[in-house]
Amino acid sequence: MSTTYQLGDRTVRRLGYGAMQLAGPGVFGPPRDREAALAVLRDAVALGVNHIDTSDFYGPHVTNQLIREALHPYPDDLVIVTKVSARRDAQGAWLPATSPKELREAVYDNLRNLGLDVLEVVNFRSMLDVHGPAEGSLEEQVTTLAELREEGLIKHVGLSNVTMKQVEDARRIVPITCVQNMYNLVHRNDDALIDALARDGIPYVPFFPLGGFSPLQSDALSAVAAELGATPMQVAIAWLLQRSPNILLIPGTSSSAHLRENLKAADLVLSSDVLAKLDRI
Repeated sequence: MSTTYQLGDRTVRRLGYGAMQLAGPGVFGPPRDREAALAVLRDAVALGVNHIDTSDFYGPHVTNQLIREALHPYPDDLVIVTKVSARRDAQGAWLPATSPKELREAVYDNLRNLGLDVLEVVNFRSMLDVHGPAEGSLEEQVTTLAELREEGLIKHVGLSNVTMKQVEDARRIVPITCVQNMYNLVHRNDDALIDALARDGIPYVPFFPLGGFSPLQSDALSAVAAELGATPMQVAIAWLLQRSPNILLIPGTSSSAHLRENLKAADLVLSSDVLAKLDRI
């Protein structure tokens, strides 16, 4: 099983890091422990992570500013992926921000807070339904990002929270470098999309590797993990890594110990018997 994959014109380790949890409760405000947040970022890079996922609406601005403080000037091989399409109000609510003007402002916010002249990858997250992909045109938003790409402010465009049709439509406007949707052991609505993207060498980045499990499913996963001497999260990550070679993972944590635990999942090889048990979940 390959440990790396192509993301745009860069090669990244398939096990990356998601920075969302570095902000305060509800992904709003500063972290409880700023020094610990900075340490997690530095430890991630020291341990070989070269793909970090973030957004300027985490905090807002908090995670990007932490990334800049911890890691700037950035290692040559580090790929920072961000996303746009939302803003936060004074209470921390998530509000759509998808007009061309708002998307352009979001790109400038990301550039400024990360301390970059150009963003490697910008994902547009559909806000047609915040709970999951919903059909509808994203032409105006994707066209705006394509224009920002032509202007040299971003190198690559990705999509998040989208349907197969939206991916196909977007690819007629601009090359799509990655797709980021919810997918895990028990939520497999994107099976066909993952396989289609794999055929074209496009990464698929699942979020919430343990999101939406029922207590019964969690118990079954925990039983398999106990048999393997691993944690449920490690098994869930290992299953995703073995599901398809184009899957890139961005598990998040605010703990260096938990970070190390997650990264060890790359060494966990699941036998066909174990995979069959997991598939029954």
